[in-house]
Amino acid sequence: MQALKAWIQRYQLASLVLLTVLLAVVLPLALDIFRLNLVGKYLTYAFVAIGLVMVWGYGGVLSLGQGVFFGLGGYAMAMFLKLEASDPISTKIQSTPGIPDFMDWNQLTELPSFWLPFKSLPFSLAAVIAVPTLLAWLISFAMFKRRVGGVYFAIITQAVALIVTVLIIGQQGYTGGVNGMTDLKTLWGWDTRTDSAKYILYYVCVALLIGAIVLCRWIQTGKVGTLLLAMRDKEDRVRFSGYDVANFKVFVFCLAAALSGVGGALFTLQVGFMSPSFVGIVPSIEMVIYAAVGGRMSLVGAVYGTLLVNAGKTYFSESFPDLWLFLMAGLFIGVTMAFPMGLAGLWESRIVPWWNSRRKGTASAAAQGAQAAPAPAPTATKPTSALSEGMGRQGA
Repeated sequence: MQALKAWIQRYQLASLVLLTVLLAVVLPLALDIFRLNLVGKYLTYAFVAIGLVMVWGYGGVLSLGQGVFFGLGGYAMAMFLKLEASDPISTKIQSTPGIPDFMDWNQLTELPSFWLPFKSLPFSLAAVIAVPTLLAWLISFAMFKRRVGGVYFAIITQAVALIVTVLIIGQQGYTGGVNGMTDLKTLWGWDTRTDSAKYILYYVCVALLIGAIVLCRWIQTGKVGTLLLAMRDKEDRVRFSGYDVANFKVFVFCLAAALSGVGGALFTLQVGFMSPSFVGIVPSIEMVIYAAVGGRMSLVGAVYGTLLVNAGKTYFSESFPDLWLFLMAGLFIGVTMAFPMGLAGLWESRIVPWWNSRRKGTASAAAQGAQAAPAPAPTATKPTSALSEGMGRQGA
């Protein structure tokens, strides 16, 4: 127990323990399955947010195209699920049974060759991480080796998001087009639409999210995390010290892409579809907002920011359907203006000092009370000699 406590203190994981209790105990007990499934969907976006904490908060590289990697991971999982749902028996009414319905609508007569490996679940799971990471490596290696950064890199990632979106929509016969891939029901014969399946997928999402935070925190507390901070503040000084700055930027960008791909795959499993609406510029900017509201230097804060923004979006859209976009904009502007470092900055600058001062005040009051307490009065006893003398007189 002492070793576990020391490990938690070393990596500053007390806030992570509280988050784990909230996600794994409090919310499942407090919410019905519909709302809990919504929270599970929100948590898939949190993978992108913690990736942005690493690449933006620590690496100093703002990416406005993280939705691309989220979508690629989601499409990799959706391709496997769509092939499982498109067996010859289920698609016997099609012109060409055994292929996805959108391919049949677009007059394809056989499964494209690049779809064939996605009949294997292990390959699909590997592709969830490998495909976004490979694209991230190609982009970052080409840019960072040429010392392209700052606002120029942000614009390039936006352009990549736009290109991928147009490509997915344009290749309707291979990707499902603007409608995406829908009607994803089973995973190896397991119905993912039942309540029990939704609970299981929710806990899988929570476990992987906590694992991702621990991994990122381990990187932050190591040498790589120190160099990322140094590069963010004084990149030229790090380069003059003999380090290849580009390699570290490529690494953290690929890490963020891999995390986004995992989030996209979990989104596909929990929601049951994937479409290009999660790949473009708008969702990518929204994901940056999640990290900004939570705090771009805090992994746990990014999760809370994701939950807050998406819960606000759901509540405002349900209660104020005509005004919810304005209310969401007001929420974001208000939080960022009042707390530039997000919710994590609010916690560190306001809550923690208030709590420490209160604890010190309580401790000092207790100490003063102990000093002011009167000493107990001595018990009055008759001297032994006088008592013996009196007894002697009575005997005489």
